[in-house]
Amino acid sequence: MTSQTVKPYRGSILIVDDTPDNLRLLSTVLSKRGFQVRKALDGQQAIASAQADIPDLILLDIKMPEMSGYEVCEILKSEPQTAEVPVIFISALDDAFDKVTAFSVGGADYITKPFQEAEVLVRVENQLRLRRLQRQLIEQNEELARSNRELEQFAYIVSHDLQQPLQSITGFAKLLILKYENTLDTGAQEYLNRIIDAGSRMQRLIQDLLAYAQLGKSAQEFKLIDCNDVLTQVTDNLRMAIAEKNVSLSYENLPSLVGNETQLLQLFQNLISNAIKFTHPDIPPQVAIAAIPDGESWLFSVQDNGIGMEPENLKRIFEVFQRLQSAQSYPGSGIGLATCKKIVENHRGKIWAVSKPSEGTTFYFTLASSSANASDTHEP
Repeated sequence: MTSQTVKPYRGSILIVDDTPDNLRLLSTVLSKRGFQVRKALDGQQAIASAQADIPDLILLDIKMPEMSGYEVCEILKSEPQTAEVPVIFISALDDAFDKVTAFSVGGADYITKPFQEAEVLVRVENQLRLRRLQRQLIEQNEELARSNRELEQFAYIVSHDLQQPLQSITGFAKLLILKYENTLDTGAQEYLNRIIDAGSRMQRLIQDLLAYAQLGKSAQEFKLIDCNDVLTQVTDNLRMAIAEKNVSLSYENLPSLVGNETQLLQLFQNLISNAIKFTHPDIPPQVAIAAIPDGESWLFSVQDNGIGMEPENLKRIFEVFQRLQSAQSYPGSGIGLATCKKIVENHRGKIWAVSKPSEGTTFYFTLASSSANASDTHEP
C-alpha cells in the first residue's frame, strides 16, 4: 500500500484573460507549483467567480471585450468582500500611462507580456506572502482589541464587586473603635487603625482601577471646554491637600478646546495631585500650569519643584502599577499617570515628562484645539 504526500495549501488564484492559450499556460505554471487555479474568460465571469468564492490573488488581463481589466478591478475594489484581494495586472501594454492607470485603480503589481515564468512565480509568491501577513496582522489586532475589552470589563467588575465587602470591613473596624474605645488596649486600637488604613488604601486603588477601566468602556461626549473652569474645579477638589502642604499653585489664560470635561478634570487633578504628593521636604512647594499654541493643538505643562526622578525612569512612569517610591513614603495606586496617558490619547494627544532628582518634574501633554482632531462623540 502506497501513501500519498498531501501538498500544503498554497493559495487560490483567479486568472482572467480572454485568450484561452494564455489561461492554459498560466494555469499550468501555477498548478504545478501547488496553487489552486480558477479561470475566467471575461470581466463578468471574473466578478461573479470572485464574489462567489473569494480568491487569495487575481491575475488580470487589461484588454478584454465588453469590460476592461481596469473596470473589473475598480468593481472588485468597490465591494467590501473583494476589496482586499490583491490584483496583479498582466498585459502586453507597456506604456507608463497604462501602468500608472493599473496602480491607480487598485492594482498591486504589473507584469508585461510576453512574461517569464520565473517572474510570474516570484511576483505571485510576493503578493500571497503580503496577503498572509496582512491577515495575520488583522487577526492579531482583533485579538488584541478583544483582550483589551475583556481586561477592561474584568477590572470594572472585580473593582465594583470588591467595594461593598471592603466598606463593610472598614465600617465595622470604625464601629469597634467608637464603641469600645474605652475598653480596648493600645495594641487592639493600633490593629484596628491599621485595618482602616489598609482599607482606605485599597479603596483608593479600587476607585483608580474603576476610573481607568471606565475610560475605554463607552463613547464619551466631546464639547468645547474652558480649561480655566476645569482648573477651578480641580483646585476646589484639592483644597485640603494644597493647604496642608502650603502649595503655591499658579495658572493663567488657559485655552478653551474640544474635549471631555470629566476626563480633562481627572487629567489635571491627577497631575497636580502627583506634584503635591512628591514635594521636596526642604523647599516651599510650587506648581505652575501653562499652555501655548502648538499648530492645531495646545501644549500644556504642569511643572513642580519637588523631589524629581532619574531620567531613565521616565519611560515607565505611565505604565499601570509602576511605582518609583515606596507606598509607605508616598501613598498611591500606581494607576494615576497611566490614566493620564489614556485620557490624553483619547484626545488624540501625547504626554511625556522631563525631570531631574531634587530639581522637580515637568509633565507635558498636547490636546487638540478644535473638533478637527477630536470627534463630538468619540469611542476611545
